[in-house]
Amino acid sequence: MNIKKILYKALEDSFLHCDYSFDDITLTFSNRPEEADFQCNSAFAIAKKVHTSPEVVANSIIANLNQDVADVSFAKPGFINFKIKDEALSKALNEALANERLCLDELEEKETVVMDYGGANVAKELHVGHLRSPVIGESLARLHKILGNKVITDTHLGDWGLQMGLTIAQLKDDGYIDGYFDPSKKNKEITLDTLNEEYPKASRRKNEEEDFRKKAEEYTKLIQDKVEPYWTVYQEIREISVKRIKANYENLGCFFDLWYGESNAAEYVDTVVKMFVDKGLTREHEGAIVVDVAREGENIPIEKKNPDDPQLYKNPMPPVFLKKSNGADVYDTTDIATIYQRNQDYNPDRMIYVVDKRQASHFEKCFRAVKMAGISEASQKLEFLGFGTVNGKDGKAFKTRSGDTIKLEDIINLISDGARKKLAENGIVDNEKLALQIGVAAMKFGDLSNAPSKDYIFDIDKFSSFEGKTGPYIQYTGARLNSLLSKAEMTDKFDYLSSLNLIDVADENQRKIAVSFIKLQESYFTAYKESSLSALCTALFDFASSFSKFYNDTRILTEKQETKKNSYLALCLLILKAIKQAASVLAFEIPEKM
Repeated sequence: MNIKKILYKALEDSFLHCDYSFDDITLTFSNRPEEADFQCNSAFAIAKKVHTSPEVVANSIIANLNQDVADVSFAKPGFINFKIKDEALSKALNEALANERLCLDELEEKETVVMDYGGANVAKELHVGHLRSPVIGESLARLHKILGNKVITDTHLGDWGLQMGLTIAQLKDDGYIDGYFDPSKKNKEITLDTLNEEYPKASRRKNEEEDFRKKAEEYTKLIQDKVEPYWTVYQEIREISVKRIKANYENLGCFFDLWYGESNAAEYVDTVVKMFVDKGLTREHEGAIVVDVAREGENIPIEKKNPDDPQLYKNPMPPVFLKKSNGADVYDTTDIATIYQRNQDYNPDRMIYVVDKRQASHFEKCFRAVKMAGISEASQKLEFLGFGTVNGKDGKAFKTRSGDTIKLEDIINLISDGARKKLAENGIVDNEKLALQIGVAAMKFGDLSNAPSKDYIFDIDKFSSFEGKTGPYIQYTGARLNSLLSKAEMTDKFDYLSSLNLIDVADENQRKIAVSFIKLQESYFTAYKESSLSALCTALFDFASSFSKFYNDTRILTEKQETKKNSYLALCLLILKAIKQAASVLAFEIPEKM
């Protein structure tokens, strides 16, 4: 039973009778919840069209409204208010409790969606800059799935670019891989700690030593051509990195269908380059193959003061580079080839990229290019969801005290330490699993409560609080419900509670829970439309808060009337299930105890 849909249908019937256009129907949650649950503001727009007062229009709509589920009233100058009847709320909650999905609707038009997030770079340590992509991407993927879309998730590792050539060049200079080139010598053991030292060293050298950079570029090309022993060393480095990346992502509750990388698209590069060439879309630029994707008024060259200076433009839309002058693949090429590969494998309706917003220009270039070449059909949606940075309390990028970029692994330890301290205050010690669960919820809820495009402040103390709009507060509410149902000896009777239509909405606190539940279910679709979990976080917090008021004001376990007590317990079970459902989409767990 979807109360909002029933009200909307009643409005359609009334509009049809009044000969008003369905396009003018508006139905929103009331901005005065003490007076109404829903409101319709259509009378104002219609009144202008028919040249009469909003009051006349509103009353004509009300006169023809079916009022089975709601009491309808007029408020000056032209508002139509709906107060849902208690029996309708009771029916809606009982139907939800008996339904596996809690009567959460699915999308009317379902799609196949490829979600690209995570995007860690092989041979590089994960750091705070890698935090938001898996957090936002995982929850967005789960949101699409619960609403009925078929979702394929791909972490799309950065494993094919210059960083690989740089790392191998440094390892060779430092004697780690001598055995690959000279059988009389032995290789040194390569660990993730080794890579964490070698890559930064190589990265610094590329800016200071031209010969070293050229060697690294040569090695990158050899890797891409699968020349030995560079190919074997590359595979060893990739395996070491991916193992640690997987462990970090799993600690964050992030899981992928595909662990592909740029390397997986490499076999399609020649095919896509030929497609551009055959359609006459390419030109040569200083030995490289490029595609101009700028539109009229974009990409205006700035006159060079020195012929050797790189070309600069007045507008940030340079061409797509398909091949470097040495024939090596570049970032543009592999992303375009990846779109081609995904269309060959899955033919999705949409591809969504959850990436740092500073990459917006790159993806805009690639999206334009694949449309030009016919690699992506005009109907296919290619979407870039750019996210902001994680900042410290000073408003600057979150770093260590020494000013270094903080590692993702350290972030996980920080949030777990914060949770551990809170648990100790409640007498719970030596429970590392619970500390990680709470820490992850704290960090995720703190992030997802914000719009993805906005920067946000990483405040461990605030995020870890068991009070206020936080992940641990949601978890604590769930744990409290678990405890309550356990004490009532109902944890093994959930099916019994779910099937008997026991919920009877009979007071204001229960009404608020019921309306908050309707808002929570609606928030899934708001989050979907906005590609932001913020609305779901807010609705979940309001829903949990409505239970807390009910819990504090109601004697649930000591209620003597059995019918009323069973109604309370059934309502508590519904609240627990709804909290778990929403938390699952936000990709954190509700513990049994806290």
